[in-house]
Amino acid sequence: MTHDTFFATAPKGIVDLLARELSQMGAHHVKESRGGVHFGGDLETAYRACLWTRLANRILLPLADFAAPSTDALYRGVKAINWSAHLSAEQTIAVDTNLSNSGITHSHFASLRVKDAIVDYFQESQGLRPNVDRDAPDIRINCYISANQASLYLDLSGTSLHQRNYRLDAGPAPLKENLAAAILLRSRWHEIAAAQGAFIDLMCGSGTLVIEAALMAADIAPGLTRQHWGFVNWQQHRQSIWQRLTAEAQYRRDKGLKGLPVILGFDNNRRVLEQARANADRVGLSHKIQFAYQDIFTFRHDLPTHGLMVSNPPYGKRLAKSGELPTLYKALGALIKAQLIGWKAAIFTEDPALGKHMGLRAEKLHTLYNGALACKLIQFDVDKSRFYRNGRLPRILEPDEISPQAIMFRNRLTKNLKQVSRWARKSGVTCYRTFDADLPDYVAAIDVYQGADDQTQKWVCIQEYEAPANIDPGKAKLRTQELVTVCKAIFNVNEEHLFYKTRTRQRGDSQYERRDTSHEFHQIREATAKLWVNFEDYLDTGIFLDHRPLRQTLKEQAADKTFLNLFSYTGVASVQAALGGATKTTSVDMSRTYLDWAKRNLRLNNLSTDQHELVQANCLKWLTQQKAASYDLILVDPPSFSNSKRMDQAFNVADGHADLIRNSIRLLRAEGTLYFSTNLRKFKLDRRIQDEFNVIDISAETIPVDFSRRRNIHQCWQLSR
Repeated sequence: MTHDTFFATAPKGIVDLLARELSQMGAHHVKESRGGVHFGGDLETAYRACLWTRLANRILLPLADFAAPSTDALYRGVKAINWSAHLSAEQTIAVDTNLSNSGITHSHFASLRVKDAIVDYFQESQGLRPNVDRDAPDIRINCYISANQASLYLDLSGTSLHQRNYRLDAGPAPLKENLAAAILLRSRWHEIAAAQGAFIDLMCGSGTLVIEAALMAADIAPGLTRQHWGFVNWQQHRQSIWQRLTAEAQYRRDKGLKGLPVILGFDNNRRVLEQARANADRVGLSHKIQFAYQDIFTFRHDLPTHGLMVSNPPYGKRLAKSGELPTLYKALGALIKAQLIGWKAAIFTEDPALGKHMGLRAEKLHTLYNGALACKLIQFDVDKSRFYRNGRLPRILEPDEISPQAIMFRNRLTKNLKQVSRWARKSGVTCYRTFDADLPDYVAAIDVYQGADDQTQKWVCIQEYEAPANIDPGKAKLRTQELVTVCKAIFNVNEEHLFYKTRTRQRGDSQYERRDTSHEFHQIREATAKLWVNFEDYLDTGIFLDHRPLRQTLKEQAADKTFLNLFSYTGVASVQAALGGATKTTSVDMSRTYLDWAKRNLRLNNLSTDQHELVQANCLKWLTQQKAASYDLILVDPPSFSNSKRMDQAFNVADGHADLIRNSIRLLRAEGTLYFSTNLRKFKLDRRIQDEFNVIDISAETIPVDFSRRRNIHQCWQLSR
């Protein structure tokens, strides 16, 4: 008996992909229909579909079609089939029935009638009857009844083909394997893998997407590790065909693994990462897939230069109710924009509105079904031309909306800019302040940053001081809009180069805390140094512009000397000292984020971290652990107040500076110099320090021209033994 037609069932939304897949396997007369794909071919074609399909749920062999308006008609139609051609009376069976617009209303009763007809066929013809085994039958029969027409199939698969036999453990809400494969095919992973592009899942869970990506890239048949097939106990099974197909699949697997591109899976749940590793091991890919613990908010990992990133971010009632999901998507988008330029990316989500928080313009949108739930696959080309800002600027006003006070502000800013920019050009200064709360209605600092290698590239950063509680909120909002509107016009920058922040009263280390997750860094220049700045993620940008003269002094004095930078922030002073010829610099800070930033600044200037040391430590504690006086130059620029959880106790510069200076100067060589700086307005240097050491107040000479309108921006002293 020959067979030339089959039916492959598939989840809603991927039937077109399945039709294409079957055609590529050599099937003919491929036709999409509701719930699956009809296709033609010989028995080898059906076996190949069982072994190689990444998308189908089942491969079914049609047995009969007949009218079934009632259970009696169903019984008669089933009993008329020659069941001896398919199974023996000694074998076990199971029946699954699906109903749609049928006069038969109970699927379980319909299954019983199908089973009765098969049993009675054998009882009457052989005096024996097959038994029922719902869990592991020898033969599984599928019955579909629609509009009173019954279609009966023998299930060649046995169990659903989405079960690859590798995922014994899964994290919360795992994707089915064939849905994961559909996501990858929609994202064109097969093309990217062929070009040796890498694959990354930044939130991989138990690893389904990662493992399916590896199977696809290595040309591994997804059914190769399955233990049970529905056709094995079928009377017409051809074992020789099956053995040849599995041998071919094994050969293709061995060959494909040799050219597998980089496959990476990351997650912040160590337990599910262990499950992912175990799942990969069961399919023989543990040595080919790299899994690592990473959190998208603190992600640090070297990544390949091109490829595809696909993730299915977590979604749950708790996350949605707590409002964490927009923050999660925002951080994911920021990470993609920062580290995956030139890549393709895709996000599978239940709520497509969340994708808007990523700051990326979508290229394509596909609907795929996770069970009955319609979800969206959002695809991106990670290119800067497709980025948009996470945070929105205050509204830009029309000219007739500007108040008389705003015209005064515009005139003042124009005058300041003319004076300061002229001075900056003559002095070789490329980043400077143009306005610093010069008018009582516009209490803001406005800074200009020029690009390191292209001075026509310009960014403007507005930091407005929070309005007092007694100011009408509507009036305060208008002032903010006027600030931004006037700056956009005066500086002639587009909105992507204009940044607005609100400065509130700072408590503890809050000025150093992360405010956003753009991960967007830009290169600027100070004298001969190139430096990285960030206008969105933190209140400060990574460089204190008012310390420019002090850094120049350190650079001029650093030749052939050792330099210690305490509370080093992003290491700008260390970079300047190193470029001035310091033989060694040591930068100490508690923040790993800022030390990583300092490392990037050093590397940007071709300075080795072997010669220029970065130390993550509490400066107060670190000082007490040092023995030798080994530094020629020391900069101490502490926060006004810190109650960081990484410190044993809170630090207040007004009360603690004396001991801090004593412990610091202890590390100073005999002829060395220490510079102490603070931006605490009402700070007074301890009289005892002035008695114990040589102290010179150099505050005035360290205030640059662009900050001269506010002489109390900082205080600074030069100390020696």
